[in-house]
Amino acid sequence: MAQTSDTRSGYSSDSRTSDISMSAVTPAEDARSVMINQVSWGAIFAGAVIAVSAQVVLNMVGVGVGAATLDPSTGDNPTAGAFGIGAGIWFAISTILAALLGGVAAGRLSGKPKPSTAGWHGLTAWAVSTIFVIYLIGSSVTSLVGGAVGTVGNVVGGAASTAGSVVGSAIPNDPFTAIEERIRGSVPADADPEAARDAAIAAVRTALTGTEAEAEQARRQAAQALSQAQGIPVPEAQQQIEEYQAQFTEAVNTAQAAATEAADTATKAATRGALLAAVVLILGALAGWFGGRMGVVEPVVTARRRTI
Repeated sequence: MAQTSDTRSGYSSDSRTSDISMSAVTPAEDARSVMINQVSWGAIFAGAVIAVSAQVVLNMVGVGVGAATLDPSTGDNPTAGAFGIGAGIWFAISTILAALLGGVAAGRLSGKPKPSTAGWHGLTAWAVSTIFVIYLIGSSVTSLVGGAVGTVGNVVGGAASTAGSVVGSAIPNDPFTAIEERIRGSVPADADPEAARDAAIAAVRTALTGTEAEAEQARRQAAQALSQAQGIPVPEAQQQIEEYQAQFTEAVNTAQAAATEAADTATKAATRGALLAAVVLILGALAGWFGGRMGVVEPVVTARRRTI
């Protein structure tokens, strides 16, 4: 039994040695494997240039088509929201098509017969073209390509900037403006407009916007100023101060609510814009990868005839 075990063990050892010697990689095969998987930067940059050029052309087409839908002579034009949605969709389509075309070019020009290696060339070409497009959008070079790349950059980042402008437009003017107009209109015409109006307005502003510690004294002074400016009794002026206080508080609350709502809208718009841009970039990366695989070079096998 021991002899049998030794015989089997020896057989197994000889078999492993034989297998290892038979599977040894020759230097020629090793060099071929390195060449198949070696990166070709020339093909990558060529694919990136083709991708950027294709995207610029497609974006120019989109800008031209979008501009053709606008008619200044009539009011029958797409809304800003519809125009922005259309521009975003076209930007996504042009980005994916450009990445696919650049990937095919990079995979084909790399000369690699291995699909995965060609795919990596296409993906790298997409990455290079994306970095270059971001550079174009963020630099003065955008003026060289007119409104195409610049418009696309505005579409991608337009959600945050447009929403930010909404914040400023949604917040009302100074809440004290309406009260100031009421005071100016209540001063009699025969009074000294410069002194009476300015004194009353300054006193009322202090009473409404001052600290709580000086609020009571400020209200008394404001009532005296209104009484002198309008020629009315002090109790009536005090009643007006209370009305102004209620109006001012309501205006401040309205402004704060509008600012909060506008800020929330801006945040949501910026979030949606960033997520959509990320999705488009991911789709572009996939298009570059599969484009590189589509451009893979089919190996040519030649047969040699041996003469005996």
